[in-house]
Amino acid sequence: MTQAQHTLLYVGTYTRTTSEGIYLCRMDNFTGAVEQVSVTGGIENPSFLALSPDRTRLYAASEVTEAEGHTAGFVFAYSISPGSGELTFLNQQSTGGPGPCHLSVDATGTHVVVANYHGGSVCVLPIQEDGSPAERSEFIQHVGSSVNPQRQQEAHAHSANIDPTNRRVYTPDLGMDKVMIYRLDLDSGKLVANDPPFVQVAPGAGPRHFSFHPDGKRTYVLNEIGNTVTAFNWDSEGGGLEEFQTVTTLPDDFSETSHTADMHIHPNGRFLYGSNRGHDSIAIFEIDPDTGSLTPRGWESTQGRTPRNIAIDPSGQFMLAENQDSDSIVTFRIDDETGALTATGDAAEVPMPVCIKFLA
Repeated sequence: MTQAQHTLLYVGTYTRTTSEGIYLCRMDNFTGAVEQVSVTGGIENPSFLALSPDRTRLYAASEVTEAEGHTAGFVFAYSISPGSGELTFLNQQSTGGPGPCHLSVDATGTHVVVANYHGGSVCVLPIQEDGSPAERSEFIQHVGSSVNPQRQQEAHAHSANIDPTNRRVYTPDLGMDKVMIYRLDLDSGKLVANDPPFVQVAPGAGPRHFSFHPDGKRTYVLNEIGNTVTAFNWDSEGGGLEEFQTVTTLPDDFSETSHTADMHIHPNGRFLYGSNRGHDSIAIFEIDPDTGSLTPRGWESTQGRTPRNIAIDPSGQFMLAENQDSDSIVTFRIDDETGALTATGDAAEVPMPVCIKFLA
């Protein structure tokens, strides 16, 4: 079977400077080069994106805050045109709290779960037959704080991650230093506290993003403030997490300010990557296939400033690093034997890129 020349992808952005909204791009499947195709406007700060399981709908978190005059953010829904990937607006719904920063669609395509960072809350929006989200079926306000007086005086839900069984939602809360665990009731659209209801991370760590290993046995939490990754054994039946390792994402000789942003596991399950904003790098870890333990394998410059999300293409050949403050998406080729990243020399210009989702 002949490999297609291009793969379409969507780029979420902040519209604080020159960005117009959600960018449709295409990546050359042989070189990894990315180029813009079109842009969909009419949305403020579409920072994080999620696709429906059948790839016919796109959902975007409109990350607006009190500082921008909004008491709550929104989820915008779009239908995807077959072939071209062009977006058509369906509707928008309030998330009930300000600053929605992450969202996930469940495996049945019937619910969107959203984390409101600034509001410190999580909500569920049922998806109607036409793909548009209905009003909230659930809203849970997190209450708590931790040791960092600048960043952790209140709850800050930072991502909403649905597990591979489609039964639970894991929500790292940066402000509370906890990963909250909920059971997802698809009949009612409700979130029910799991038993155990959460796992605690180190004080001041600031958990942000969450990844499940393909082996179904382990999970990893990226801690923004502490610049670490914490590894857990995962009980897929009961939902509990048992910590067994925490490693830094920064070199030992780096002493300046940096904060992690995003984390992904290679499809082959052998490598984990995390982005560092400040050090402006991608940390590379090898994953032990027997224990799940992480061994640092180096750092690769993102060739730009403030890397937000990183994205591995569906083939596992390329990584795209989004440099928010230098308006670039830089392509790296992945060595699937060593995990090493090599810049291809290609960089696409996209204003304030934050999130990438491949339409594949």
